[in-house]
Amino acid sequence: MADQIRYDLLTQQALRGVVRNVLADAAKKGLPGEHHFFISFDTHADGVRISDRLLAQYPEEMTIILQHQFWDLKVAEDEFEVGLSFGGIPEKLTVPFEAINGFFDPSVQFGLQFEEVTEGEEAQPAPTVTQDKAAGKRPRPAPPAVAAPKKETTTTAAEPKPDKPAAGGGGEVVRLDRFRKK
Repeated sequence: MADQIRYDLLTQQALRGVVRNVLADAAKKGLPGEHHFFISFDTHADGVRISDRLLAQYPEEMTIILQHQFWDLKVAEDEFEVGLSFGGIPEKLTVPFEAINGFFDPSVQFGLQFEEVTEGEEAQPAPTVTQDKAAGKRPRPAPPAVAAPKKETTTTAAEPKPDKPAAGGGGEVVRLDRFRKK
């Protein structure tokens, strides 16, 4: 249906811009306060550059943590690159923003989860958001799958795994398509 506005594509592009802006700011000024980022990405996406060793270890998806031990963070319009240590071996990774599946900053419980969307597909539901009823805040994006690390999650030696959300935290997952006219 070429006559429809692809809000799903526009939303994904805008939210990837948020990730780009946050990373660009961190590259210039460092990470403020307790902020740190879990970034999940498709290791086989076009433009991803990681070592063969890491690709063998993470054949589909990989999660990196930008917290204490990263260096040379460089952010371009369509990708970022960063140096990280894996098992004591320094590596340089290049990740296009289009390859990112999830972004999560546990210090403020902010997260984005991306779905693969292409121009030729039918419109998909918009990204998931959560609403923190206890804090009376507006809806915000749900944390990505990183919040409960998968087998293929990696961390550098000094970085802890993310904490599970506290029981009774008051969050409720709300799908944006719930508000669409049917």
